[in-house]
Amino acid sequence: MSRSAHYHGHRQRLRDRFSRDSTQLEDYELLELLLTYALPRKDTKPLAKELLANFGSLKGVLVAKPHELKNIKGFGEGLELFWKIWQEFWARLNEQSIKQREIVDSPKKVADLAASRIGYASRESFWLLLVDNKNRLISFNLVSSGTVDQSAIHPRELFGLALEKQASGLVLVHNHPGGDPKPSQQDVEFTRKLQDTAKELELRLLDHVIVAEESYCSLQEDGILVMGN
Repeated sequence: MSRSAHYHGHRQRLRDRFSRDSTQLEDYELLELLLTYALPRKDTKPLAKELLANFGSLKGVLVAKPHELKNIKGFGEGLELFWKIWQEFWARLNEQSIKQREIVDSPKKVADLAASRIGYASRESFWLLLVDNKNRLISFNLVSSGTVDQSAIHPRELFGLALEKQASGLVLVHNHPGGDPKPSQQDVEFTRKLQDTAKELELRLLDHVIVAEESYCSLQEDGILVMGN
């Protein structure tokens, strides 16, 4: 029996087991099965086990950074695109709350929304979350990507977007790729400056949330920013 016939037979047995009871598959088997759709002509079990060994969990594999994945033997350009599609799918799934007009009633809800999009990103980016007068989500907008130089983020751009969307309140959101969400002095000064401008425009600056992988910091929760009324 050829090597190809061997892994194709194993793959079919895996699919049959999944069809009978998907909960019975081990994590590596579920990942192995997923990988077959990107690598139909390869035995994906070794790669699935290698990915889990390196990143610790299915979530760890999903949110792994591109340069980390490239260090795994067998992870080529085809899989890189496949992974980007899955990461975007996961981010949009977690952003469904925007379409459902959910109420923003806690910094954690903001952090959960942002984490799937930028919590594990290798580059810093700055986003603006907008809400109506009942704190229902309107939109979540990218303002700046790359190394965020807050001096280059103009208040008129942020507040212009809020007025365009007819928002009543806004939440500043950005990520710290280093893993520590503690705000810098620049973060604090920038936030207070924007709060003063928001008051002049009769807009509510509700919070500035900084996310970093599994943690977050809320300037409102920490008493640095007093939530608007």
